[in-house]
Amino acid sequence: MKILFVMPKVGAWATHGIHRSPNQLYAHWAAYVRSRGYNDLAVIDGRALETPMEKIVEQVKQHNPDVVVMGEQLHGYGGYGVLRYFKEAAQKIKQALPNTKIVLGGLWYSAMPVPTLEENPAVDFVVMGEEESFGDLIEAIDKKKSLKDVGGVTSRVGSEIVMGPHKPLMQDLDALPLPAYDLFPMDKYVGHTYWKPFVDMVTSRGCPSACTFCYEWDQFDPRSPSDFLKWRAKSPERVIEEMEILQNKYGVKVVVIQDDNFNVDPARVQRFCELKKKKKIDIKWVSLGRAIDWVNCESILPLMKETGLFMGVFGIEVTTQSELKKIAKGITLDQIQKTIEILRRNDIAIVADIMMGFDYDTEEIVKQRFEFTDAVDPDILWVGYVTPAPNSPMWRIALKKHWIDPKKVDFSTWDFLHPVIPTDHLTVEDLGRLGSWCMREFFSKPGRINRIMESNFDPLAKLCFQDVMAGVGKWEAAATKGETHI
Repeated sequence: MKILFVMPKVGAWATHGIHRSPNQLYAHWAAYVRSRGYNDLAVIDGRALETPMEKIVEQVKQHNPDVVVMGEQLHGYGGYGVLRYFKEAAQKIKQALPNTKIVLGGLWYSAMPVPTLEENPAVDFVVMGEEESFGDLIEAIDKKKSLKDVGGVTSRVGSEIVMGPHKPLMQDLDALPLPAYDLFPMDKYVGHTYWKPFVDMVTSRGCPSACTFCYEWDQFDPRSPSDFLKWRAKSPERVIEEMEILQNKYGVKVVVIQDDNFNVDPARVQRFCELKKKKKIDIKWVSLGRAIDWVNCESILPLMKETGLFMGVFGIEVTTQSELKKIAKGITLDQIQKTIEILRRNDIAIVADIMMGFDYDTEEIVKQRFEFTDAVDPDILWVGYVTPAPNSPMWRIALKKHWIDPKKVDFSTWDFLHPVIPTDHLTVEDLGRLGSWCMREFFSKPGRINRIMESNFDPLAKLCFQDVMAGVGKWEAAATKGETHI
């Protein structure tokens, strides 16, 4: 059976410059089905090779696959902005190859399987589960088994759309084979225009928190959204094994560990750093985590820095204790301030974000949010607009208030750079104006640029800052004029 993973040509966030990495969903799923005996696998990466859609379709025709797979696991390439390209590709591939089965999975699709099939007649299956569900689907197609019984998969069976039973999550992520990087053009990936060779990594899944706005709610079976709250992680040994391959086989120099909460378990982080040091893995890295997780790692931050951590990312989101409780962030204002203090003390560049577009937001609240953030003074600010993710509490709020119609979502603007829903007090246009004001005010503050460029930060952090600064104007154009970049 021929299985082809297709990534269309897409852009990146305005503040990310040239930014592309191997699709982690494809890398994990391909490795898994190969471990089950399916070896006729290939990846067409139009994002890496900047391949126009027409040429991608021609390449698919040349492969003549039995199955085409599309989807995304990471939101850092434009949120839901990528989905319109998957839709277009599915339509054109099905038109060219009517007998090829098309499978979608990952963000949005996992939480919206039935609507996806209803609205996309070219698509045959949506995988709601993980690698095991995908492998079971491939085997069912190959051996002509009953599609209705495949756990974690919604199938088009004749004129009927059928949801298979819920598939329990994998608990031991070390049981997965290493990602199939050999299928990708590994010399073509770059982060923030200047970081290369570059790769995103995923070392854990789920989250112990339950933030009301989080986009990660959308990657789980809609009948069991609480699966999101089950944090599961690869062991430090397995993470290091993957890093060794990235360094020794592909020459990778920079990775972003894209887990929302890499730092949940300080003992795991410490072991990772000790192994990285012992094995002399010379890869610089960036980590994401909640403020409480950074604070809990305070004692090992020097070790993290020593082993290549040059940038720490965390969400401020909102800036009063009552709001933090309201959105279930699970952190305190003191922890926010402490995180910035300890990262700066260790010369680790700080990226922080604030959110706007919560149902209760007013202009006064948004400006107070900015003023707090400006005062605590991270190095790079990212303003994110609340973009309701299926399964999330914010999705239910937006539906109840009739702010969204799931059948009429314009995915070209659902990328977190464009305000897409109003609040009880602000229009979408108001939010665009306020977000633009925040970005302009932050990056024009006297002394901030000089402080960063004259700091002891790793040169990679300064290059990232330079890349972000170059994109602020495009960010404003997206927020206020609807310009799209994905």
